[in-house]
Amino acid sequence: MNDHPNGLRDWSGFVSVNETTKAKFHPGLIVATPGALEALRDSGQQPHEFLVRHLGGDWGDLDEEDRQLNDAALIDGGRLLSAYVTRKGERIWVITEASDDDGRRLSSTLLLPSDY
Repeated sequence: MNDHPNGLRDWSGFVSVNETTKAKFHPGLIVATPGALEALRDSGQQPHEFLVRHLGGDWGDLDEEDRQLNDAALIDGGRLLSAYVTRKGERIWVITEASDDDGRRLSSTLLLPSDY
């Protein structure tokens, strides 16, 4: 885990190679906001459990329209959003940015909705 000047933490090494090969897309650089890390710490949970769900296409607590947008984004390279709830009831989002011109997704962020 590496700290970035903007307060984000790099969690790229936190998901195993085996898990990323089962993923529906590559997450790019994985970072988390301080607020999300605090919420996870308070709930006794790790970023890993939410990242694995997100990468596997389990979008969490989204309405049908947002689920369909994510499914389309897997094909067209658009932004991906998942929403989960910690054991303490705090909402956590995982957002993977849209693909660049070369089809690469550059980053995924774990954050609280208030961090957006």
